[in-house]
Amino acid sequence: MKLLSREEILNAKDMRFEEVHTPEWGEGVGVRVHVLSGVERDAWEERIVRDRQKNSTGYLINIRARLTVMTVRDESGKPLFTDADIELLGKKSAAALDRVFSAAMRINRLSPDEIKELEGNSEPAPSGGPGSN
Repeated sequence: MKLLSREEILNAKDMRFEEVHTPEWGEGVGVRVHVLSGVERDAWEERIVRDRQKNSTGYLINIRARLTVMTVRDESGKPLFTDADIELLGKKSAAALDRVFSAAMRINRLSPDEIKELEGNSEPAPSGGPGSN
């Protein structure tokens, strides 16, 4: 295996996307769902934890809309939505939002177990396993 240099890592084109068909929003149309940067993913996770700490219930309301806001972008990679759009998006078709949410979860390697851990419904993964320091 070839080991990458700093420059190769920093110059890697790793911000891919997936186009997702959303028939609920029109025939033959869809959206482009992007991979989050490390900073963006941390911000999304922190928001779930912060909302959970503020409210014992209801903190996952609009989780699909929140992830849609963070991952749906135009052809140039610019976000289509802002946080101000979360409530409006949350009122759109659950089927369409779920399709976008599922794609965003998949390409960002977010698992249901990670969501449960952020919710505080499961124990964190044990440390000391392969890949730990």
